[in-house]
Amino acid sequence: MLKTFRIGGVHPPENKLSASEPIQTLPIPEQVIIPLSQHIGAPATPVVQKGDTVKAGQLIATASGFVSANIHSSVSGTVIAIDNIKDAAGFSKPAITIKVEGDEWLPEINRSDKTESIPDLSKEDIIKAIAAAGIVGMGGATFPTQVKLTPPPGSKAEFLIINGVECEPYLTSDHRVMLEKGEQVLIGVQLLMKAIGVTKAIIGIENNKKDAIEHLQGLATKTKGVEICPLKVKYPQGGEKQLIQATTGRAVPSGALPIAVGAVVQNIGTALAVYEAVIKHKPLVERIVTITGKSVVHPGNYLCRIGTPISKLIEAAGGIPEDTAKVIGGGPMMGRTMVNIDSPILKGTSGILLINDKEAQRKPIRNCIRCGKCVSACPMGLEPYLLAKLTMLNLLERLEAEKVMDCIECGSCSFTCPSSRPLLDYIRLGKGRTGTMIRNRKK
Repeated sequence: MLKTFRIGGVHPPENKLSASEPIQTLPIPEQVIIPLSQHIGAPATPVVQKGDTVKAGQLIATASGFVSANIHSSVSGTVIAIDNIKDAAGFSKPAITIKVEGDEWLPEINRSDKTESIPDLSKEDIIKAIAAAGIVGMGGATFPTQVKLTPPPGSKAEFLIINGVECEPYLTSDHRVMLEKGEQVLIGVQLLMKAIGVTKAIIGIENNKKDAIEHLQGLATKTKGVEICPLKVKYPQGGEKQLIQATTGRAVPSGALPIAVGAVVQNIGTALAVYEAVIKHKPLVERIVTITGKSVVHPGNYLCRIGTPISKLIEAAGGIPEDTAKVIGGGPMMGRTMVNIDSPILKGTSGILLINDKEAQRKPIRNCIRCGKCVSACPMGLEPYLLAKLTMLNLLERLEAEKVMDCIECGSCSFTCPSSRPLLDYIRLGKGRTGTMIRNRKK
């Protein structure tokens, strides 16, 4: 019997339209815009100036705090601006703009396709290389990886869990990485195991990716301590706490981090980036992005340079269909609507989804009928209808007591609501306000 998490969950249509599409390389654009904040934590600090010439892989901004990440140029060319730009949501963010001139990389970066073996490195060497390369969580959370690999005093990791679930509908970039770059992923997994000092790793993959499960199981027979764990298909199994429970049976307490139960969780794409950083000396300057949608002419998976305008990716997939109503960064459950498609691809950009008129149309909002479906669907055991109501009333202390900060914003509540109430929209608002209140209290 396939494993899964115990509480809540839903089954949205999978719509994995691009699952069989091999990874293609997106052409380099004429210029890239590289934001200084592509991660959770403090924005990076520029170390280049307007007019400087840079090469691909060159450090252009350094981490400005413990929770921060280095930023590197994804192209070679000239820095033409260090100024604020409009991000995907329309907000002003600092960024470095580089005019592309050729494609010259730093000489120490190994760009060959040959899979290299693991050198004799200490855990400190590995973490230092990961930090230098600016690696962050590639599943969308973008937490700096070197911080995750350094548990707080008194905490000890027992096992590594690799997230190959990709439970969000439409997205297929991790699926293609497992199929096409499985050997490199497993080397990245071994490096991560050594970095946190564990001898066991579990790669969780949902059972709708049977080809990836079979492929990695074959490779894992030669990799000591790595287990491939097929999982029942259920959203949001890619959530850290849900994945830990599904693969190990352990439940992370409310308000606690995965390390509280001995787990460190990393994404499949992160494992690949770690391999490239440690073995190939290649910083995080490109990633694989899914471009998809029911009306998209050529849904696919593209290797894109960080900073490439999203409009270029859409063009490669055949352009914007006439019936497009929304462009979403990510998947339909947790993704955010974009207002600026000339904004750049970031380290955390896993997919771009073009939603047509029919899918985008919201049904009329009706009164809550107290059916309890949102409660049954919530994977965190919360009461979404109550959290939404408390947000409307701005009762922040009550929201805190009802554990609104435990919400993982998966959208299962809104998906299952027969009255079409925008529960997640309200809860996100309440969570933001409550978080601000908590932070102010600590000042």
